[in-house]
Amino acid sequence: MSKGNCLLFLGPEFGEKQDAIEEIRRNIKKQFGAPAEETSFYAGETPVNEMVSILRNGSLFADTRLFFIKNAELLKKKDELELLASYMAAPQDDTTMILISDNTSLDKTLEKAADKAGKRVFWELFENKKTEWVANFFRREGFKINEEGIEAILELVENNTDSLKRECSRLTLFLDKNSVVGEAEVEKWLSHTREESAFTLFSRIAEGDLTRSVEILHTLLAAKETPVAILGVLAWCFRKLRDYLALTAKSAAPDDFEFKKIGLASSKARKDYAAAGRRYGAAGADTCLSLTAGFDIRIRSSGAGFESILMDQYLYEVICKA
Repeated sequence: MSKGNCLLFLGPEFGEKQDAIEEIRRNIKKQFGAPAEETSFYAGETPVNEMVSILRNGSLFADTRLFFIKNAELLKKKDELELLASYMAAPQDDTTMILISDNTSLDKTLEKAADKAGKRVFWELFENKKTEWVANFFRREGFKINEEGIEAILELVENNTDSLKRECSRLTLFLDKNSVVGEAEVEKWLSHTREESAFTLFSRIAEGDLTRSVEILHTLLAAKETPVAILGVLAWCFRKLRDYLALTAKSAAPDDFEFKKIGLASSKARKDYAAAGRRYGAAGADTCLSLTAGFDIRIRSSGAGFESILMDQYLYEVICKA
């Protein structure tokens, strides 16, 4: 039995995390000649004793198994942590278990139980690396894209390489290889093709559209987006709103360079933050940040059954703060 069968895949960079999981799948198939039998659990939904019972029972239909425990940061109860740690100390030889979280650390009980080499933290790319990633993607696909086009993509798409790859791939379906891709083309086509995200949710919050905000929220939850991840993006947006308000308070008409310095290069992003600024102001932005942090704590400490209700309440309160 090897603790190396129990892995911790942590951090916010979803795309690289998925690439690492795909590599594990390929290695398993190469070693055993067939894909692993896969099972996913969500912490807070499936009791840990049930997870461990399934983990310890062998498969009747496959030579090897791959288990995922997602939202692993929600594992906090002492008895559950100790039970899972006891499994990690002596895992099944034919089973690989991966604990997945957007957080960069888990409870110390789980961290100590895992093999040090099995813990990987997938950090967000630095800004210059994201710019390079987008530029390289379009070059490989045979397109030319300028700096303004790249900045528009980075503002409109969630901050991970999985989302960037998905949205850039969609975008190429509508572009002309004989023309340089710029901000106008990106904004025109991404608004038609991209899926809902926490960023589009912020756009509706900025407009004060409660009905549409709730619709987008439940679309995200149905797609297994975690409330904590959604709140994390919204907190980032409200911090960006504070930067926008501080800039426009200093100058009635900031130039493009000043907007770019705070990460707002595209006209679409400026429009969203202008709408949010009119609704909230600096004091309102601070209040919304505090409210977001408070609901983050409440959701982390509640059961999964209350997450949707708490998120609905959060949207109602944050929009009413305007």
